[in-house]
Amino acid sequence: MISLLARLFLKPEGRDGAALRKGYGILCGAVGIGLNVLLFLGKLFAGALSGSIAITADAFNNLSDAGSSFVTLLGFHLAGQAPDAGHPFGHGRFEYLSGLVVSMLILLMGFELLQSSVHKILNPAPVAFSWLIVAILTVSIAVKLYMALYNRRLGKALKASAMLATAADSIGDSVATAAVLLATLVGHYTSLLIDGWVGVAVALFILWSGVQSAKDTVDPLLGTPPSPELVARIRDLVLAHPTVIGLHDLIVHDYGPGRMMISLHAEVSAAENVLDLHDEIDNIERELEKELGCSAVIHMDPIVTDDGITEETRRRVEALVHCIDDAVSIHDFRMVAGPSHTNVIFDAVVPFHFRLSDEEVASKIKAAVQALDGSYYAVVNVERSYT
Repeated sequence: MISLLARLFLKPEGRDGAALRKGYGILCGAVGIGLNVLLFLGKLFAGALSGSIAITADAFNNLSDAGSSFVTLLGFHLAGQAPDAGHPFGHGRFEYLSGLVVSMLILLMGFELLQSSVHKILNPAPVAFSWLIVAILTVSIAVKLYMALYNRRLGKALKASAMLATAADSIGDSVATAAVLLATLVGHYTSLLIDGWVGVAVALFILWSGVQSAKDTVDPLLGTPPSPELVARIRDLVLAHPTVIGLHDLIVHDYGPGRMMISLHAEVSAAENVLDLHDEIDNIERELEKELGCSAVIHMDPIVTDDGITEETRRRVEALVHCIDDAVSIHDFRMVAGPSHTNVIFDAVVPFHFRLSDEEVASKIKAAVQALDGSYYAVVNVERSYT
């Protein structure tokens, strides 16, 4: 159905990525509102017919899903707005915010269902049965599985956290409705009154889904490191240029899906012409923008490459640093000779949650450099990796 509606209303051929993303988000939100309202009406009728608290609570869960779909639709609309003076990086994070609101609605309905289910356990009552109720619940399960399928597929393709949150919620709803259906059948064929207990199990599952969905949307709002695949691709693109000897201090800023900014330091030979290097760095920035759809800012770090002493010392210090831990790397290496000693100046990068503190890393490196040559004094700045 989504594919048919997309061909009728979106006309995907020839549309740019941002417009297509916004269009799919609004379309899926509108379809979600319609389907959830229909499910709410069907289950509300079934709940009134049977007297089941679990079915009635499940109906209102679908009503909250309709509200969630509206929030998702609104989030995609707001995220698709063009950058302005107050938000020069665009409004893409509205998608994350809408996903967070969806998660909060999931948690709210989970708590409400838990409360109603506990009340039913304390005050058990038989549930009326009819095959019409079974049919309504079965159709509801099928519809929710379909919603989970298309939201998950498009959410992965568009990297849309709000859609993925909706998909997780739809799966939770399918499980919840299946449990309600099971409780209805068990209550009909046996004397067991498990309506309330099934409601508790469903509520706990919904709460778990809400927590997971909230985490998936809060993380990009707070800022997460780039994926190893993205880091590797950036390194490959930059180091493919012979003028770049190495890179470090890579930072990826995420302002919402499709709105990424990259900054990094590129090591270049100090012996090269600075204007030629600047032109090459500009070319690399444009290449990153073309290949990754991002803005890129590259800082040049000139290093000595034609001084045999400096280069040999750098290799020996790097080997010593790797003896401390292979995860530690160095950059911006330079040597400043004086009358009594030589300052060996560089930065050392360690992973987050490294087994040693920054002070311990610096102390070990200084001792290793001093052991290499008694006249060497290490001036080392320890920093944490952003990747």
